[in-house]
Amino acid sequence: MKEQAANTTMIRKLLFRLLPVQILLAAVGSVNGIVSSFFASNFVGVEAMSAVGLYAPIGMLITTISTILVGGSTILCGKYLGRNEQDRVKNVFFLNLVLSLLISSGFILLYLVLGVFDLTRFLTADPAVRSLFNRYLVGQAVSIVPQMLGSSFAAFLSLENKRQRTLTASVSFIAANILLNFLLVQHLQMEALGLALANGLGMWVFLAVQAQYFLTGKSHFSIELRRPDWKESGEILRIGLPGAASYLYQTARGLIVNKLLEIFVGSVGISAFAAANNLLGLVWAVPGGMLAVSRMVISVSVGEEDRRSLTDVMRVMFRWFLPLMSCISLAVILCGVPLTRFFFRNPADPVYMMTVWGFRILPLCMPLSIICMHFTCYGQVSGKHVLVHLLALLDGVACVAGFTALLIPRIGMNSVYIANVLNGLVTTLVIVGYAWIRNRHMPRNMEELMVVPEDFGVPEEDRMDLTVKSLEDVTAVSERIQHFCLDRGISRRGAYLAGLSMEEMAGNVVDHGFTKDRKSHTADLRVARKDRDVILRVKDDCVPFDPHERQTMAEHEDPAKNIGIRIVFRTAKEVQYQNILGLNVLTVRISDEDLKDR
Repeated sequence: MKEQAANTTMIRKLLFRLLPVQILLAAVGSVNGIVSSFFASNFVGVEAMSAVGLYAPIGMLITTISTILVGGSTILCGKYLGRNEQDRVKNVFFLNLVLSLLISSGFILLYLVLGVFDLTRFLTADPAVRSLFNRYLVGQAVSIVPQMLGSSFAAFLSLENKRQRTLTASVSFIAANILLNFLLVQHLQMEALGLALANGLGMWVFLAVQAQYFLTGKSHFSIELRRPDWKESGEILRIGLPGAASYLYQTARGLIVNKLLEIFVGSVGISAFAAANNLLGLVWAVPGGMLAVSRMVISVSVGEEDRRSLTDVMRVMFRWFLPLMSCISLAVILCGVPLTRFFFRNPADPVYMMTVWGFRILPLCMPLSIICMHFTCYGQVSGKHVLVHLLALLDGVACVAGFTALLIPRIGMNSVYIANVLNGLVTTLVIVGYAWIRNRHMPRNMEELMVVPEDFGVPEEDRMDLTVKSLEDVTAVSERIQHFCLDRGISRRGAYLAGLSMEEMAGNVVDHGFTKDRKSHTADLRVARKDRDVILRVKDDCVPFDPHERQTMAEHEDPAKNIGIRIVFRTAKEVQYQNILGLNVLTVRISDEDLKDR
């Protein structure tokens, strides 16, 4: 239990360290929506707000494609990083860029044709709104390439732990977007076209700041022309599609809900829903950021077949993310009126109270959505396609559109908001029901709720987890590992060298890692028996340090010095080091069979 708690603490610290930047990234698109809605409602008119609302499902389609590529690529890269297959990592990155550019070109052409030739009648019959929407659509064509490439770059920068670069890009985008709206909408009065161009040009600034790092040659994912292995593109799409299916369904949901609002409430309902949704998009960045950091850790854990870290991600979600999101949702509900006044200031206007109720009801679904998003991500990574597609269908379109269609003739505008809350309840029950069916009883622990396969990773009886917080802990490591190895048929020599190697590695972490700063650190140790090999792994949250560098220095020093590190490298069949998401991960494989031949 002590080791379990320590590992959970390490995962929690990692997730919360990555979380602020991921929230900011998720908020970038939301800031665009808020800025566009503010300038649309205050400087163009309610019809412009309706145009922004009509574009939301179309924009969701772009997000869907981007999510497929980003989700599939980062999950695949996470697995390859877990296996230290660097060339395959670079190939996936390059394929992501090529596919993004090809798909963006197609959408640019589609936007221009629809907008220029007024082919958007299927979205709205209101001629005033459609005229504004056509110009808005043409302007949005400028944003497609930087939106797709920018999302990919942000995800890969996170894998390299380059949060500052992404933070700088996000702040640059927000500043550029606001300034361009002042120039194009308020001063040049370009109306809907100006709204879209401001967003598009701002996205190019966002992309340029990120892209510069990949051109420096310092990145694992450097931009370089190479002959791609196109077979990986199919794998990217296969992995990314289930997780993005929800966005595809949300595109359909948005079209259906907009049509229902137009029929039963009018264009004012679309304006109210767009206003509430766009401002709440900033709040949705919190669960979006939570999912982003969890996805990275989940994918790496699956690649390493690390059962404990995998379940610890979900424990952190329930114990920390869920309560935090509940508090944020309550704060939004209490601020419903002042948030509405950001867009509409006349309480007598019907759109005013429609928007107020949006801020009072919609936040209730946010905590429940965190559960659905995390289990969808886990199902996507682990191949639970039935669960993923079922949740995507229910969460994406069936529940929200279905409950809205059922309730809107009776209660009008609020049906849309209530439908989102009912959707969260249904998807949570489906997750529990799925685990109940697969386990044939109610889930009793996290592994049963996640339905983790019994053969995933090394069996529990063939692995041991230890936690080191001080040199006193290190001294007991060697003996415990020797007993573990001997009990599982490893030779005395192999057991001795395994214990000595782990003691050396853990001691180095404490001596050279724990003392580099004033932060509290822990080292998570694992020893596993697989066939006739002993696998040792050390994971810590200290400053990055590659032990290969210390070994290289030891080769040129007095042979009496650094004996421990020399023994590790001479004994080991394989030594791998990676810094993943800000964690040092050192893996040493010792072959008992090879030792007998020496």
